[in-house]
This record gives sequence, structure tokens and C-alpha cells, in this order.
Amino acid sequence: MEVITAAGDFWRRVADEVADDLAVDAIDRERAGKPPFDEVARLREAGLPAVLAPPAPDGRGMGWRDASAVVRRIAAADGSIGELLGRHYVLSWSARFFAAPEHAAALEARAAREQWLWAGDTAASRPLPRGDLPGPTLTPADGGHLVLDGHRALPTAVDEADRLVLDAVCAVTHEPVVVVVDARHPGVGRDLSHDRLGQRLAGAGAVRFDGVPVDASDVLGPAGRDEDMTPPHAALAPHALGLMLTQVALGVAEGALAEARDLSRSARHTRPPYDDADLLLAYGELALALHTASAVADRATAAMADALAAGRGLDHERCADAAAQAAMAGAVTARAALLTGERVLALTDADGVDRFWRNILTLVDRGPAGPTMRAIGDHYLNAVGNGSPSPLWPAHYGE
Repeated sequence: MEVITAAGDFWRRVADEVADDLAVDAIDRERAGKPPFDEVARLREAGLPAVLAPPAPDGRGMGWRDASAVVRRIAAADGSIGELLGRHYVLSWSARFFAAPEHAAALEARAAREQWLWAGDTAASRPLPRGDLPGPTLTPADGGHLVLDGHRALPTAVDEADRLVLDAVCAVTHEPVVVVVDARHPGVGRDLSHDRLGQRLAGAGAVRFDGVPVDASDVLGPAGRDEDMTPPHAALAPHALGLMLTQVALGVAEGALAEARDLSRSARHTRPPYDDADLLLAYGELALALHTASAVADRATAAMADALAAGRGLDHERCADAAAQAAMAGAVTARAALLTGERVLALTDADGVDRFWRNILTLVDRGPAGPTMRAIGDHYLNAVGNGSPSPLWPAHYGE
């Protein structure tokens, strides 16, 4: 069971202050579309990047649920920075997912000491085409060293990260491994994205690796492409990220509805807003949709927090349950967020409100819902109350 401390309340108050600061100039910053150097500086000044750690007796650190609440609050003010912080938090746990405990503890201690900001992508690689190695590729070099070559598109903090964590394919074994890369090495090049539909301030782009040295201690472990061979604690990684992005999308939708409410209250109408039945109905439907999504997301977050706290003691059944709940939260939130973003545009027709809609479109999965619904149904029919993991455990949940 994850421990909740007073530190969590403190960091939520800090997040409120940072969010209020970000909201002041959110429209202007989004239009400027500059790399988020100033925004990252605000996060660092507040101390937020370094606080997702096991709560300590002296009050330091916060747990997963508090971190999720912090990300959601930041996302309500600025979806891009909410995503940047949320991905950073999940990636900062990569060593716990993929490395041995002693290795993970040492890496996390250094990351906290040096205040690293993380970026990257640890999604399992697709099956390799015969005769082709997708980048990045990890190759043995003279002297027993490893070098990284290739490229990878990243959704956040391309120019601001201190460390990158990503999949690389070993050129010898053709197996994917998770590696940590010094983002400031001269062999790491960057190409920023300037024409994104939404999440324009997240710092997305591509990174290029040209003979970047990778120490053996920076290879965390197998990337876990084969779910049958992946231990439950490592299988949680993509689902934890998916659930954190659900928090971001939900925060953006909550921010959109709150801004629309403030605009409606201040607008000059021929009759007061509280007398407009259609307006009241619209806000009632949106508030209900977001409250429902929030309840499902909170339940999934509690399940994920408990699963993460179990560490290497996690079993397949609890992993599958956490993954299924994360998938349910993602599905419910996607519907509620898309509805909110679209309706807010019609309700307000105000300058800058379109940023919420564009951010939501960028964040949520708009693909066919059938596969996710079938996977959730399979889990409920074949696993819940049956004492055994779903036969689809765990890779199909949250896709």
C-alpha cells in the first residue's frame, strides 16, 4: 500500500501556485510556440521535477497518487507542461521497471542529487523487419564500450532534458534493451517540431545519436517486448505512462470547462446565464462527464499506486487488474475530454479557447475503441473473480 504523507498536501499546494502562474500567460506562450525553457525553469524553481520518490520519514518525497494530482493540476493550466512533467515522472521510474534494485537505487539517488529532467520513450519495439535494424541501435565498440546511433522521435523536452531513457536494439542480438543516455553529449543532435496541432509547448521533436557512448551501467535491462517473459513489475511501465497521460488529458478538459465557465459568467447576455436553460443543460452534461471520468481515473490511479508499491512482489493478476483499470480510465476520459473540448468551443467562441481542443486531440487516442473494449471485457469475463490473470495479460490493455 502506498504511503500518503503530509508532503503530498504540500506539493499539491505548490502545484496550485505554479499552475496559477502558468495560466496567466498561457494563450500568449502557446501562440509563441517557443521551446519550454522558461516553463521548465518554473518547474525546477518550485522543486517539482525531483519529488516523485518513496515518501521518507522526514517528510521528503511524494507518492504516485500525489504526483498524478500534481500533473493534472498543472495540465489544467497548461497541457503541454502537464505532459512534460507527467512523462518525466514516469520515465524517472524507468530504473525501477527495468533494472536490478541496487542499480535502480543508485541511479535514482544520482538523478535526485543532480536534479535531472527526463525525456524519452520506453514503449516496446515492434517486431524487427528481417534484415533491417530500426534506430536507435546499440553497437559494441573497441575497448568493450557501447555506442548508440540512430534517431528517435520524442514527444517532450527534446531540448531541455538532462537524460533520455529509450529503447535501443542491440546490433548483435537484435534484442531491445532500455538505455539511459546523456542528453547533453555532443553526439546527440536535436530537431524540434514547430508545426504541431496541439501540445505545442511540450518540446517535441527528434533526437539523433551519432556514436554516443553508453556505459554498461546505463543499460537498464531488457525492454520487455515479449509479454510472456516480462515480469509483472516491468509490464506496468506502459500502463503507468498511459494512465499518467490520462491525467493530463483530464486536466486539460477540466481547465477548458473552468475557463468556459468563467467566460460565461462574465459575458454580457440579454438574459443572465442562470436563466438560459440550454446553457445550464450543456454545463450540466459536461460537468457530469468530467466528474465520471475523474472518479474512474482516481480509482485506476489508486490501483496503479498499489501495484507500483508492490514492486517485484507484484503478481500477474494484480498487474492485469491495474492495466485494465488504466485502460478503462483512458477510454472514459477520452470520450469526456473530446466532448468537453468540442462543446467548450461552441459555448464560448472566445479567443484562445481552441488551444484546449487542439491539445485534447493530440493527447487522446482517437482510434477504434473496439480492441480496448474487448480487452477490458476479456479481463472482466475471464479474470475478475476467477483468481487468474486474463489470457490477454498484459500487453493489450491501454493500446
